[in-house]
Amino acid sequence: MIIFIVVIIAAYLLQMALPWWIIIVVSFITCGLIGKTAKVSLWGSFFAIFCLWSGYAVFESLPNQHMLANRVAEMFGVKVWWALVLLTGFLGGFVAGVSGFCGHHFRKAMLAKNQAAE
Repeated sequence: MIIFIVVIIAAYLLQMALPWWIIIVVSFITCGLIGKTAKVSLWGSFFAIFCLWSGYAVFESLPNQHMLANRVAEMFGVKVWWALVLLTGFLGGFVAGVSGFCGHHFRKAMLAKNQAAE
């Protein structure tokens, strides 16, 4: 739960000024520092960015009655705007989840390397 909160807040704040791929850095560092297990790191990061990106897509789409979202959804071959929102959330969540998973395993590898060197 702490990973979810840290990732969603840090990603939200940093994405105001930095590109979308900052979620990779945020997830990697957060899970590298406080990820207890690989499973928690993967799913915590995934759901944080899934909720952030899906929620933001709906928030931005509401003022124009989902007109732009419907047009972009048609370009992708889906007929409804909410499928595009789910796809957006899933893709961002997938990237963040993989990054969090890698961050956790990077920390484990560094700890194992330090223990082997001693």
